[in-house]
Amino acid sequence: MSAKTHCIADTTIVTCREDEPEVLHHHSILFEDNVITRVAPESEIEHLLDGRSDVERFDGRNHVVIPGLVNTHHHLYQSLTRGLQCVQNAELFDWLTELYTRWRHLSHETVKLAAQVSIAELLLSGCTTTSDHFYIFPQDSDVRVESVLEAASSLGMRIHVCRGSMSVGKSKGGLPPDDCVQDEKVIMRDCARAIDAFHDPSPMAMVRVDLAPCSPFSISTELLRETAAFARDRSVLLHTHAAETADEEQYCLERFGKRPIDYLADCDWLGSDVYLAHCVHLSDGDIRKLAKTQTGVSHCPCSNMRLGSGIPAIPELLRQGVRVGLGVDGSSSNDGGHLLAEARQALLLQRVTGGATAMRTADAFRIASVGGADLLGRQTLGRVAPGYAADLALYRTDDVALAGAVAQDPLAALMLCHVGRADRVYVNGRIVVDDGHLTMLDERKLAFDLNQAVGKLFR
Repeated sequence: MSAKTHCIADTTIVTCREDEPEVLHHHSILFEDNVITRVAPESEIEHLLDGRSDVERFDGRNHVVIPGLVNTHHHLYQSLTRGLQCVQNAELFDWLTELYTRWRHLSHETVKLAAQVSIAELLLSGCTTTSDHFYIFPQDSDVRVESVLEAASSLGMRIHVCRGSMSVGKSKGGLPPDDCVQDEKVIMRDCARAIDAFHDPSPMAMVRVDLAPCSPFSISTELLRETAAFARDRSVLLHTHAAETADEEQYCLERFGKRPIDYLADCDWLGSDVYLAHCVHLSDGDIRKLAKTQTGVSHCPCSNMRLGSGIPAIPELLRQGVRVGLGVDGSSSNDGGHLLAEARQALLLQRVTGGATAMRTADAFRIASVGGADLLGRQTLGRVAPGYAADLALYRTDDVALAGAVAQDPLAALMLCHVGRADRVYVNGRIVVDDGHLTMLDERKLAFDLNQAVGKLFR
């Protein structure tokens, strides 16, 4: 069977060529099945397609098109506890301690439902790939990585499911209750099972599996090292939280005699196959280590502000060549999952202390697209260009939220304005959002069902 050809005709495109974004006016995009085959001026594409009736065309004249955005850190299940009253003003360690008392009651169905809501929110914002750091497997629960993967499949989201782990409970000096941690042999067996069952190393894979201890202090040093060695043996990525708060730094100094990045380095947890969430509290030496080892950083500005964790030195990380992507983090520490809004927040946060030149719109766009794709090792994501996946987000230029700005500078309009929903979103060549609504599930039913579940179990 021949490939189906699609054309987004006569539109405005914002994409990165090399490292800098550029705006292409009156261009068209051709893709066959799930791969972009041509990006060229509209007149050239029209000539190429002249007389062909087998092409599915979409009029893009009232749209601006960007590559599907890449979210590099999330906890999809946390929609269950977002806005929870008792942690609205809590910092990280108190926030975690309180929430573990709720999360110990997770089940397969509640995790799947919450993940569907979180994924729906991401898709509607124009995000087409997400990493999900799923590390809590309560004892006597039926929760497995399948809980998240089934949610992603039901909505058409491209996903890196991070099989997380916690083995150090309260009785051993950790934060989570003992019934929320697992035996380390059980953890490693399930890491192997998840990779064997679901990891797809192919360039256009819809599912990949990464290995992701919750944090360097939530598992033993032995398991941290074993996880790194096993991941490298199986050629999968490594992910964890690191240097998020000053409390974490003090904890690591007291427990290990080292600051978080030094401890990770000693455990062979730095490298081009590692991406770390947050990295708020870094020394100059830490930044040099991350740059030298090509370790990635997932920047989560809204979560860092929500929990009062601090402002990471993103401009300095970028200046020194550290790979940086963007993450919305979990819905219990962000309370939202709009990746385009997260890029705007990343831009504005740096200007609070660094002035108006601290971060450019180009920088914010780059870390939300190709920066995230690079962190996840996805060379076919994050750009609108031939050979790349047909992961595309389209926003209406006649939306009042963009009016005026989009006529001045489409890139600035997306990064500086309050953009609502994408009008149309493709993932792997498939339409998953159309006319501003999900195509595969009823979003109002999802919201209703989640509200019902929260009311019964997690209020």
